[in-house]
Amino acid sequence: MLERIAPHRGYFQLAADCLSWLVGIYVAALLRFDFDLSRWQHRDLLTALAIAVVLHVVVGAALGLYRHQWRFGSFEEMASVAGTTAVVCVATLALNVWAFSPRLVPNGVVVGAALVALVAMGSVRYSWRLYIDRLKRPSADHATRTIIFGAGEAGEQLIISMMRNPESPLYAVAILDDDPVRQRLRIKGVQVRGGRGDLAEVADATDAELLVIAVPSGDADLYRDISRRANEVGLDVSVLPSVQDLLGSAPTFADIRPLEVTDLLGRSPVETNVDQIAGYLKDRRVLVTGAGGSIGSELCRQIQSHNPASLVMIDRDEGALHTLQLALEGHALLSDPSLVVADIRDRARIDELFALHQPQVVFHAAALKHLPLLEMHPDEGHKTNVLGTLNLLQAAAEIGVDHFVNISTDKAANPTSVLGRTKRHAEQLTAWVAERTSGTFLSVRFGNVLGSRGSVLETFRSQIDQGGPVTVVDPDITRYFMTVEEAVQLVIQAGAIGGDGEALVLDMGTPVRIDDVARQLISHSGKDIEIVYTGLRPGEKMHEVLFSPDELGVASEHPMISHVPVPPLDPAEVTQPGLV
Repeated sequence: MLERIAPHRGYFQLAADCLSWLVGIYVAALLRFDFDLSRWQHRDLLTALAIAVVLHVVVGAALGLYRHQWRFGSFEEMASVAGTTAVVCVATLALNVWAFSPRLVPNGVVVGAALVALVAMGSVRYSWRLYIDRLKRPSADHATRTIIFGAGEAGEQLIISMMRNPESPLYAVAILDDDPVRQRLRIKGVQVRGGRGDLAEVADATDAELLVIAVPSGDADLYRDISRRANEVGLDVSVLPSVQDLLGSAPTFADIRPLEVTDLLGRSPVETNVDQIAGYLKDRRVLVTGAGGSIGSELCRQIQSHNPASLVMIDRDEGALHTLQLALEGHALLSDPSLVVADIRDRARIDELFALHQPQVVFHAAALKHLPLLEMHPDEGHKTNVLGTLNLLQAAAEIGVDHFVNISTDKAANPTSVLGRTKRHAEQLTAWVAERTSGTFLSVRFGNVLGSRGSVLETFRSQIDQGGPVTVVDPDITRYFMTVEEAVQLVIQAGAIGGDGEALVLDMGTPVRIDDVARQLISHSGKDIEIVYTGLRPGEKMHEVLFSPDELGVASEHPMISHVPVPPLDPAEVTQPGLV
């Protein structure tokens, strides 16, 4: 039907506007003469009507009212209708006063007719627009019933895009917003039915299947809270992209994407001072240990982009080096001398490599990091994380390395495990060497890295792929998380601004409940997976910290990096029994 009417819309509008003037003239006359039109000549009323209609056609045509210049029923079109009606009213009044004697009708009838006609014209347009909107709605029976959280501008644009497209896969059944001012709002017939606390009740009443968080500026706390509430009532969760990702365009249902684990982290974009970084990496000889690991490989990738004179990549795992070269160079011939198989426990081999390559900048990422294994085999953790680090530190000091960056962990803060204690000793050894060398030797401390080998994210995905169960230590256990890209960006930046012997602590944002991460991954999988709580393991903390109780972080020139002094540890003490 719409297709048949659309080419002739202007004629229908013109006819409706002329009828509006007819209604306006007679309603105004009835009111003026106390509903007794016998007191006035119908011929005069019809003459006044004819004048108004002719003028309306002429003025409307001149102003382009019937040329489809505006969206039907829009504010712009109604402004043009109002302007046309005002001009017609004034012109009719002028003719009524100066062209006729006596006047055709009282001037009050002309003014009243214009007002009634304007209301009638607006009503016709509004009713027709509602009818069109109803025809364009997607089918509630075939689209996903969706609750929108956020009644702001983004939420409004999203609902309009959903409810004005018959092909939309989503159908809005309710809106939620925590702002009391918006509690009675309706958008395209969809009502705000409360705040996030009403989610369970609204989901049950509307048979909703999906919740869309339409708050592009939302933070991780918002995502985590709403995601947890949605999971409790069996709703899938999707989000709109960030304001930066939308690039100023109005959001539509096509922009919606599933809520990712990284959304729960609430990380701000990392900004680095490229000039500072380039100053100590460009045209310099750089060496990376643990180069085949998650952190090490990303370090190599980012360092390479700063054009070092050479980049030596050390790992004891030849398979990891194969994967690294394939990622960096697109081939894995393994014939490049910059790829080095070596174990940092071997002091003679490390001395040989440092003497050969003469690195000016060292990033030390090699470590044993799995807490439960190190609790069972503490001596192995000591050999790699402590003695291996000492081998590197002494070799670097002997050849006069300019920058040595030891990559540490949040478990080194107030340590309760073998992993934490060995990494704390590595920080202290770095501080000891820093006091005795001319270069800058420092540590960088951060928490868990999403997507790294053996990370909780990787473990959960593997368990889900196998059909479960997903094992979580405790429903309330929390951890800090970063993406590997941002962690390495900050590590490199820290190397540029760090002082001798200190630990630089990266801002990890708000701790994340591991249970939330598990439930989010299960929700994405679409599988019915059980979560089993295993309890804390020896040496494991319920909540990690970034600073020990006796440490006080000092702000640096970078908003996401803090400085912490580290007491030095004499290498002579690391061989004493019971140190681990």
